[in-house]
Amino acid sequence: MEEKQQEVMYQLSFFEQQMNNLNQQLDAIEKAIVEMTSLKKGMDELKGQKGEEILAHLGKGIYVKAELISEEFLVDIGNKSFVKKNIETTKELINEQIEKLGGVKQEIKTNLDELNKEILKMIDEAQHNAEVEKNNESEEKKNN
Repeated sequence: MEEKQQEVMYQLSFFEQQMNNLNQQLDAIEKAIVEMTSLKKGMDELKGQKGEEILAHLGKGIYVKAELISEEFLVDIGNKSFVKKNIETTKELINEQIEKLGGVKQEIKTNLDELNKEILKMIDEAQHNAEVEKNNESEEKKNN
């Protein structure tokens, strides 16, 4: 009996780790979606600003004043290769990335639901087995 309980506890611990990993992935994806949506909104603010002074983000809360000389962007398409894109085509690219992230987010949610169902099933089985074991012990005591 105790061996079965240890096995159940080990499996539940394993499932808990999986759920924590999936939740971390879900948080990262949600953060990325928020950042991409914010980026898209910021691009709208650049429309018609050619020749205007802007604050350009360099990273880690550091900005520099700059003059916007073009409404074209250099977009990294992988392997350190860049292509020029205008605001609208860049926003379309961002929308595609948001959609892909949304799909991955849904997959993770599905995996979390399935994992949760498996955990509940395992708990129900463990409770049922414990009840059966308890009843068997009671019957043995009555028979002795």
